[in-house]
Amino acid sequence: MKGILGRKIGMTQVFTESGKLIPVTVVEVEKNVVTQIKTKENDGYDAIQLGFGNTREKLATKASAGHTAKAKTTPKRFFREIKGVDINSYTLGSEIDASIFTPGEVVDVTGTTKGKGFQGVIKRHGQSRGPMGHGSHYHRRPGSMGTMRPMRVFKGKKLAGHMGTLTVTIQNLEVVAVDLENNVILISGNIPGPKKGLVIIKSAVKGNGAVNEMESLVSYDTESLESPEEVTVETPVDETVASDDTSKEETHE
Repeated sequence: MKGILGRKIGMTQVFTESGKLIPVTVVEVEKNVVTQIKTKENDGYDAIQLGFGNTREKLATKASAGHTAKAKTTPKRFFREIKGVDINSYTLGSEIDASIFTPGEVVDVTGTTKGKGFQGVIKRHGQSRGPMGHGSHYHRRPGSMGTMRPMRVFKGKKLAGHMGTLTVTIQNLEVVAVDLENNVILISGNIPGPKKGLVIIKSAVKGNGAVNEMESLVSYDTESLESPEEVTVETPVDETVASDDTSKEETHE
């Protein structure tokens, strides 16, 4: 098991050399710092704590600043734990980048969904509305509250309420490409959360360490596009038109 914290940038698409289009989500992965190593002897379980996103010392609390100072790093904005890792391969203050993942690797991505505020049952739960005319007084209401007995609404009844801001994990996504120069990971499909939202990329729980074979992607050479070679094109001369013009001149004489 391994993982890294990142920030969702948005979605785009890439093409393989065979012409296949793959929709991908771009995740910016700055260097994560191991801010704490938890062991069974001290904490009851093995895990590492990762810090992501630099923040100003003015905005960090004394507890947070002291915590990151032990790892000899700057204050961080986000802290998350990754369980099930080999803690012997990590040291306090070590850095983790996008190179821990390879193209074709199967991962699970966890994020917080977009907040929609207070919504009705049609948008929140996908229920159907009632007739909108002919004297009907039932349009977008939730419907029956339950049976006559026990004279109360059962727990779990789908009603209107706050929608979104839930922690959601999408499993078995595929790493399409890893760009170490720009600290970016391309993941197939969509992942939960808004743009610039925090996401956690971990090894797939059900993947058994599988790494799929990835077809090479199409790369574009920007240098050749910036300075195109000059091409001279000669306009062809229509022989029939030229012969007609000469014949007209002869007859006119």
